[in-house]
Amino acid sequence: MHILVLMFGLMTALPVAARADAVKPVKLVVLGDSLSAGLGLPANEAFPAKLQKALKDKGLDVDITNAGVSGDTASGGRDRLDWSVAQGTEAVIVELGANDALRGIDPAVTRGALTEIVTRLKARGIAVMLCGMLAPPNYGSDYAAKFNAIYPDLAKQFGVTLYPFYLDGVAADPKLNQADGIHPTAAGVDIIVAKMLPTVEAFLQPFRGQ
Repeated sequence: MHILVLMFGLMTALPVAARADAVKPVKLVVLGDSLSAGLGLPANEAFPAKLQKALKDKGLDVDITNAGVSGDTASGGRDRLDWSVAQGTEAVIVELGANDALRGIDPAVTRGALTEIVTRLKARGIAVMLCGMLAPPNYGSDYAAKFNAIYPDLAKQFGVTLYPFYLDGVAADPKLNQADGIHPTAAGVDIIVAKMLPTVEAFLQPFRGQ
């Protein structure tokens, strides 16, 4: 009798353990610069925090780490990749390149750094989503053409998710940017999150059963 009770207890406990394991949050890192880090904003108003809340409202349990470093270039992100993206990370949103464009860094250098980031993340079995950036007009059309092509090219080459322009709907709008005209206000971050959310949801679709 005791054996039967014990067996029944084990059988009923297994589905509960399986369900508990199934709802573990997805471990996601936002690897970026000041645009995603939330320069000039409280931590809870930064892009990673607002994205996490928006995903939770959609029924996606995601634990997002803000690995944004102000002033970082694509090469800087590459150089700190191993300690910024901890073991156990399942997905990474890469938001890098704005500072490269602002400084007029050779697009070949930016492309090389982003290529290495994606290559190394994929080698670790981590899902990657690229956030594109557009070059400012002051470096001319040739520079812009080379720089702007980096993100769609890499997305196609590696078969990773692409959000074409991180600042879509926010760039150059004084009402949605801080006094420097570059970094989004809290309202600007809200727009970025709202516009990007469908892409992020599709990116995380394979994790829905987790």
